Amino acid sequence: MAVVASAPGKVLLTGGYLILERPNAGIVLSTNARFHAIVKPLFDQLSPESWAWGWSDVKLTSPQLNRESMYKLSLKNFNLQRVSSSDSGNPFVEHAVEYAVAAANATFDRSKKDALDKLLLQGLDITILGGNDFYSYRSQIEAHGLPLTSESLASLPPFKSITFNADENASGQQCRPEVAKTGLGSSAAMTTAVVAALLKYFGLVDLSSSSYNETADLDLVHIIAQSAHCIAQGKVGSGFDVSSAVYGSQRYVRFSPSVLSSAQDAVRGMPLQEVIVDILSGNWDHERTKFSLPPLMTLLLGEPGVGGSSTPSMVGAVKKWQQADPQKSQETWKILSAANSMLETQLKALSQLAEEHWIAYKSVIDSCSTTKIDKWVEQAADHKQEAVAKALLGAREAMLDIRKHMRQMGEAAGVPIEPESQTKLLDVTMNMEGVLLAGVPGAGGFDAVFAVTLGNSSSSNLAATWSSLDVLALLVREDPCGVRLERGDPRSSEITSGVSALSIQ
Repeated sequence: MAVVASAPGKVLLTGGYLILERPNAGIVLSTNARFHAIVKPLFDQLSPESWAWGWSDVKLTSPQLNRESMYKLSLKNFNLQRVSSSDSGNPFVEHAVEYAVAAANATFDRSKKDALDKLLLQGLDITILGGNDFYSYRSQIEAHGLPLTSESLASLPPFKSITFNADENASGQQCRPEVAKTGLGSSAAMTTAVVAALLKYFGLVDLSSSSYNETADLDLVHIIAQSAHCIAQGKVGSGFDVSSAVYGSQRYVRFSPSVLSSAQDAVRGMPLQEVIVDILSGNWDHERTKFSLPPLMTLLLGEPGVGGSSTPSMVGAVKKWQQADPQKSQETWKILSAANSMLETQLKALSQLAEEHWIAYKSVIDSCSTTKIDKWVEQAADHKQEAVAKALLGAREAMLDIRKHMRQMGEAAGVPIEPESQTKLLDVTMNMEGVLLAGVPGAGGFDAVFAVTLGNSSSSNLAATWSSLDVLALLVREDPCGVRLERGDPRSSEITSGVSALSIQ
């Protein structure tokens, strides 16, 4: 009876900070880094004690953190209370459980509610597993004397135990997260995977590729995951990370925050049964359009090894700057918006050129992948190839403009959106042969940097150069697929993968 669902991490290519406000758009790429959630019965039979007292037992296990928590779920108001735990709990999973159960109860008729009650009276056994690329393992690689390469990273056992950030930070960076992360949106991917697994387990969604109602099912997963994630964060964010975890790579415009006003009322005591009805019937006015990198382009991420940044604290500082200097901030955002749009336009143009003139497109990409930037136009032999080369150069110029004004915004707000160390790394990266784009994704800071390379050889060349600069090339690539069902526990099929001779136990 176990249900396994997974959801991807993300890289926000354009739209950092601006995406917080409608109608600004952002380009978000989903990745092959996935968070898994496994849901199964806690007991083989119904619990008479649970029936008598009107609650369900819930067990949450996070093997990578060596944490286990036990809860009581009220079958009356669907509130979850922690009764024992090896830590302070996981608010993202806790709210995912509450909102998924409430949604099922609000949607089902009487007979299906009876079936739901029987499932709940068997208890819920939930296990969460994050792909290694969500977390930083470079300290463990270095401690074992292995080279700082993607091959060493690939040698790690799947779902390896997680490194915690030390309290002291020699670099002077403030507000680092508890766990050393790479910035792929682990909380959004985790929340989405748990919601999808629970809704499938309850029979509320299908999510199989053959489902005629797949879009409606995904929409329901999206609404519940967004609601749970926002409440767990204590604020209504833009939601791009949850949206990409559900639907995959896309162009995204956020929903109006007012759609979650009822969920915020739940925090202040409004019954969840009433809240969930409002949420399900609300006007979710977000906009999403399918988007992915043009052909023959590869997304790479490099971890500089500082341990990540706290996005909420950086966003808060930028908002304070907006309030303190509204005129300058509006000017900066207008320029950034134009640069973001230009990069989107050039990437779309490249995709169209690839579709309409594949031979010319491939020829230019192959040539530019081994050529310095100042020679790119010279690679064009006709007007079709020239159009490809000019679109490539236009994309680069747009990226440089984005970086410039993001740095200026960071300086004005007093936060390291593109810190000097990242600037040096990105400049070296963008000057390499075959590198089209490089930047700090999302809110910036000390998380992993991204690059987009051309052709086949430039990716391995960049990874080698990063290694020489003490930057670990991650195994992350773009994967446009969003949330999905899995055939079984991922540990059963992947536990023997990796290079055994280099495995770090």
